[in-house]
Order: sequence, then C-alpha cells, then structure tokens
Amino acid sequence: MKTALTDLVGVRHPVVQTGMGWVAGPRLVSATAEAGGLGILASATMTYDELAAALKETRARTENPFGVNLRADAEDAARRVDLLITEGVRVASFALAPRRELITKLKDHGVVVLPSVGAARHAEKVAEWGADAVVVQGGEGGGHTGGVATTLLLPAVLDAVDIPVVAAGGFFDGRGLAAALAYGAAGIAMGTRFLLTRESTVPDGVKQRYLDHDLTGTLVTRKVDGLPHRVLRTGLVDALEKSGPLSGFVRAAGNAARFRRLSGLSWTALAREGLRSRRGGRTRAQVLMAANTPMLLRAGLVDGDPAAGVLASGQVVGLLHDLPSVAGLIEEIVADAEAILRRLGDGGCA
Repeated sequence: MKTALTDLVGVRHPVVQTGMGWVAGPRLVSATAEAGGLGILASATMTYDELAAALKETRARTENPFGVNLRADAEDAARRVDLLITEGVRVASFALAPRRELITKLKDHGVVVLPSVGAARHAEKVAEWGADAVVVQGGEGGGHTGGVATTLLLPAVLDAVDIPVVAAGGFFDGRGLAAALAYGAAGIAMGTRFLLTRESTVPDGVKQRYLDHDLTGTLVTRKVDGLPHRVLRTGLVDALEKSGPLSGFVRAAGNAARFRRLSGLSWTALAREGLRSRRGGRTRAQVLMAANTPMLLRAGLVDGDPAAGVLASGQVVGLLHDLPSVAGLIEEIVADAEAILRRLGDGGCA
C-alpha cells in the first residue's frame, strides 16, 4: 500500500509503531520493520550507551528502515543525533518539540524528521523548521494527550500543512487505516495495539490487565506529572487521584533522580525544563513529577507491577481482545483497508 509516507521513509505499508518508552525495544521495532511497517525505537528511557547497543541489535535483526524517538531537551541530544547519522537510521521522531538546529542537521544527512504534534499550530511550526512529516495524536491516544478528538484534530492539521500527516489516537484495524486515508492522512500510528502483540516485551500478566479493560477502562489524570496523561484505571491511579501534594512530591523526588541517570538529562536541564513549565503555570511539585512519569511507567511495563506503576493506554484498549503477531496484525490491517477502499471505489457502502 503506497502513500506519501511509504515513499518518504521506504517502508511497504503506511503503519507506524510508536516509540513507547520501556516498550518499543529492538524486538518490537525489528518485527514491525520486517512486516513492512515503520518501527520506532524509544530512546528517551535509555542511556547513550544503551541506545548504541539497541541500534546495533535492531540492525542485526532487520535490514529494513526503522526510526528512533528522541528527547530534544536531553543534555546529550546532539550526540544522539550524531549517533543516528553514523548508524544510518532512516527516521528521527520527537515526542517533544525538536530544536530547529537538530532538524537541520538530521535533514542535511538524509534522516527523515517526524515530530509528533497535538495542535495545528505546532504542526505549522515544525513544518516551517523543515520537518518532513508529522504524527498528529488525538485525545483518544495513550500517554500524554490533548483534549481534541482525532476526527477533528486530523483535518485541522491537514488543512494547516502541506507535508505528509500520520494519524494517531484510536487506531487499531483496517477500518481505521481506510478512514485515515480518506481524511487525507498518509498513514496511521499505533501504540496500544502494538503493545498488545506477541513481540512486545511487556510482561504477559500486564498484557492481560490491558485486555481485561473495556472502553471505560482509561482515564486522563494530571496526578502523574501535572499534564493530561491517559492511563489504565488501576488501584495506584485511584490512589494518586486522591493523594495530596506532599506524598506525590516525596515519591517524585526519588524517581526524578533515577530518571536523570537513565535519560542523560543533567540537573541543569531538568531545572531549565522546570522553569519553562513554571512559566506555563505548573507548580513546583508538578515540575518535579514530570521526571516521575518514566519510572512509574517502568514499574508497570517492565517490572510487571501494576500496583507500583502506571500503565499508559489509549481508549482503544477496550476494543482489543487478542495478542497477534506483529506480522499478522499489519497484514490484516492492510488487507482489510484495501478491501474497504476497493468496495467504496466500486460504489459500495456496506
């Protein structure tokens, strides 16, 4: 299935596996690449050396194009960009706004730049800076998310920019891919659906916790880090929702120190991020809680302890009931989308 996205990055199918921290490692990314999609390696929760090792492992598993998700505010962001260039990584994605100079350097070396955005004005800014395409996530999506549904946010971004747009938030099957293409998108990106596959390294018991939830099984909370965060409803999340500022602050302080060591962020960089957040109206406690998020996610997604961790999830979890292989998932999505589009092209409506 050829689209502007497949032409841009050199994959067979317009399906993107997002760079989920603690989830999108070499096994999942390479399985996606081998199946013809675009797998994105999550590096924000890795040290520089861990990223270098993950790149070599992914390259050993697949010769197909894949991407890496970066934090533009990491102290060693420029060094990581150099590593991507040296290793011939095809795509660099950014969960937070990339710096203009990073975009320029990546593009000068032939790396496709694919930031994620949550508003049309953000898409316009990164397009002006030279981004090759954008991923736009609606409020249905897991993790940090906005309040506008994909069905409204996607057309707003498509109207705002003339670069390829990838739709995220609420996608899990061929119907969603066909719908996104009908809107004018160049493909879809999925997180929760790829988390719930055989190649995902999330513990089986945690995967079952996801599968046990229905469409009301997620909520958007600000108690994780002060920003809207869509997660599974769990006992810990209920406790966080009821907790006062002091207990959250104490927990976050320890986690912030651990995350600083993992992410390559210095205390100076954390302080700069905190000052920006303070200007945006967040409290000191919320600023510190921002570094708490990756460690809470690790407890659930890596250690397999939902009682001690947070499980990011899109609303789509309520429609998922199986653990397919990545290859089977992508094959079915593309085949169903092609069948739907052919039927609509023939004048059918059912």
